[in-house]
Amino acid sequence: MMDTFFLSHGSPMLSIDERMQARHFMQSWRDQVLPEVPKAILMVSGHWDVPEPTVNVINGPNDTIYDFYGFPKSMYQLKYPAPGTPALAKRVKELLQEAGFGRVKEDKNRGLDHGAWVPLMLMYPAAGIPVCQLSIDSAKDAAYHYRMGKALAPLKEEGVLLIGSGSATHNLRAIGRDGAPPASWAVDFDNWLTDALLNGRHEDVNDYLVKAPYAKMAHPWPDHFYPLHVALGAAGENTKAEQVHQSWSNGTLSYSSFRFKAAE
Repeated sequence: MMDTFFLSHGSPMLSIDERMQARHFMQSWRDQVLPEVPKAILMVSGHWDVPEPTVNVINGPNDTIYDFYGFPKSMYQLKYPAPGTPALAKRVKELLQEAGFGRVKEDKNRGLDHGAWVPLMLMYPAAGIPVCQLSIDSAKDAAYHYRMGKALAPLKEEGVLLIGSGSATHNLRAIGRDGAPPASWAVDFDNWLTDALLNGRHEDVNDYLVKAPYAKMAHPWPDHFYPLHVALGAAGENTKAEQVHQSWSNGTLSYSSFRFKAAE
């Protein structure tokens, strides 16, 4: 039985900046977090935001998508050619349709965006584990994505590692200088989120716009938060949450990351 995870990938600089604590956390993944090697990985990234559920159905290696601008040239030379997994894509589609999500589209060209390949490059640098990516829909609400996760729960018993990749806080207009101390509003939201998850308050997390302090400041747009709801829903209502990492960059980007362990 695989646990599910939410990872905050924050800045694309995570791919090259050795000063970032979150980078070292992800590099220690196999040793300190999950020694078991999954059969395949399903990534739910905040960087694939489309109106209908869509999976990438890739034969051969995934392309590396550089969906960021103005960063050092070396970042655009990085590659993460993990093999695609059409079988997992078809299984995700099947589970979502059985749960009433209607049409699930197949994208046979799209590779992995940086919300997927940057963490995976650090966690599984050999790029040998098959990877499939599933989109989110920021026009829907958190509960929709939680239900999506519930539909995907059987994957845990099939050797699939489900990872939601986003950011615990994500307000790019409020980004501070490198090394700036965390803003009070970001700390308040991050603390609330950690407390809610560790105490199993799933309904509060689904209703975060009402329940959480500074919710719209922390997430003016929900694309980087909804991957958490998918991972949480897939773990189940009686899940036990564990914070596996916490650090900050640029004064407002929280790298809080969580493991959701299904109740035995």
